[in-house]
Amino acid sequence: MSRAFRAEIRENLPLNRNHKLLTLAPLDPMSEPQPGQFYMVEVHEGFDPLLKRAFSLFRRTPQGMQLMYRLQGRGTAILGNMRPGSVINMLGPLGRGYPLPAAGETPIIIAGGIGIASVFSLIETVPARAHVIYGARTRDDLFMLNELKEISKGLSVCTDDGTDGQQANVLQMLDQVLGAHPQELADAVVYACGPRPMLRALSVMTKAKDIKAYLSLEEHMACGIGACLGCVVRAKDTGTAAEDKDRQGTYQRVCKEGPVFDADGIVWE
Repeated sequence: MSRAFRAEIRENLPLNRNHKLLTLAPLDPMSEPQPGQFYMVEVHEGFDPLLKRAFSLFRRTPQGMQLMYRLQGRGTAILGNMRPGSVINMLGPLGRGYPLPAAGETPIIIAGGIGIASVFSLIETVPARAHVIYGARTRDDLFMLNELKEISKGLSVCTDDGTDGQQANVLQMLDQVLGAHPQELADAVVYACGPRPMLRALSVMTKAKDIKAYLSLEEHMACGIGACLGCVVRAKDTGTAAEDKDRQGTYQRVCKEGPVFDADGIVWE
């Protein structure tokens, strides 16, 4: 089945002044997405802007799917002004998503800011099993809190300014959750998406605590299919990647080998 398809916009709902939730109904057959995968979306009818934009799957719906996005730059500004009934060209699902927790493993799912767009469908896939930690700068940057409370085993919220939940960061919240449930979380597995400094700190923390972790990296993507090598990250050489091996590791493509990586396999720069 071709990964290229058309979709009709059913709703383009503002969440706050900088974020919107796009509801789409596919007009052509499409492959079933996995949590953590993404789509390349064409936001023009001509050639300006030329490149598609990458958006994580937020969740599947009876109509089709939803994508959450931040208004940032010309492409998303054009998308933000599109009205219901508009038809857009899409490519996907693309990339490697989150591996589901094994029997006996308890997922801890962590979102920083717009990172909730990547992990929400994973939370829905493991309902009532996941401890969810959701952090943002301020209350206005937290979305879908009521839904998260309903589908998660426990929801811990934190903000930098203390306007919702605890005034803390997600690492401090993870420490609290692990301390509050030592037996249940003895076989925890962490899934996370958010700003790179947050993911790097989580990588260090989970390694020190011997906790398996999978991180979804956010990178600018030009093609989305691994051809342009514009979204590479350095990773440990496992012998599986073909590009640019050197003594520090190998380069892997976020759009192809990722966007979800084993935290222990990333070489942070």
